[in-house]
Amino acid sequence: MEKIAHASLDDFYREMSAKLGKDIESIFPKGLHKDIGHFNVFDIAQTIEKVKMTSEMPYNRRKYYKISLIRGKNRAEYADKVISIKQNALLFATPKVPYHWIPEEANQAGSFCVFTEDFFIKNKSQTSLEDLPIFQPGNYPVFEIDDALANEIEELFTKIKKEITSDYIFKYDLIRNYVLELIHYGQKLQPATKLSTSNDASLRVVSLFIELLERQFPIESSDQRLQLKTAKDYADRLAVHVNYLNKKLKESTGKTTTELIAERLVQEAKILLKQTQWNVSEISYALGFEEIAHFSNFFKRKTSFTPVEFRS
Repeated sequence: MEKIAHASLDDFYREMSAKLGKDIESIFPKGLHKDIGHFNVFDIAQTIEKVKMTSEMPYNRRKYYKISLIRGKNRAEYADKVISIKQNALLFATPKVPYHWIPEEANQAGSFCVFTEDFFIKNKSQTSLEDLPIFQPGNYPVFEIDDALANEIEELFTKIKKEITSDYIFKYDLIRNYVLELIHYGQKLQPATKLSTSNDASLRVVSLFIELLERQFPIESSDQRLQLKTAKDYADRLAVHVNYLNKKLKESTGKTTTELIAERLVQEAKILLKQTQWNVSEISYALGFEEIAHFSNFFKRKTSFTPVEFRS
């Protein structure tokens, strides 16, 4: 049974230790206890100056959240999308969305912070990070921004860096507020349709469908298999008629239930083809296809490539 490696905070700190040429203990934030969760902040220039320009951030699902202000020409690569940045970028990374960040010139600047959900969410009554629009499934949360906005955000990172080295007893409460401010910067850059918070019954069904769909992923083992495969499977689990579910999804997203399931299957298939050594038969099985030919035909219909062509 082969599993996909997920980058943990331990992995992250080993990487930062190598890049900065420092012991892990020396870059670990001061006064941070386990019951607080985890948070840290870094300068981008310091983390890349000791490595070659050809280096890339690992293409994987991180177990921590990351917010980056990147100043310089670079690109972000997702499973099925490439976003080129000519000047400044504000990037939000979640444990569910794998990506590459690739610097394309030597002069890179900016800052990034990493944190766990338990740093941000202090009690069960609070909203999960995954419920915030900026971190919801289906987004590619990287935004190209102008110098004026980049300067505003950089000032916020400067406050975070100053606070994390202070002796103020409540500094992590203050930093948490700064992180929330960063999140709001990102959410204001999203289309207004992404920020709907209506609680009517139809939107609740849509939200529950998306949550249920995302719970099927990531596929971490070649022995793992999708349990919900069809529109009827999801409708039955949500206790609604399949036509009702399809109608509400079409009204909200412009796509049918089957189209949304297929899009997510294609996204996961691309990740598994690029990130694992599993053969096509194993990927086909894990994604719920009964025959490898069905998977190959499905993938080519959606991408114009066979699985083997896409992998190569």
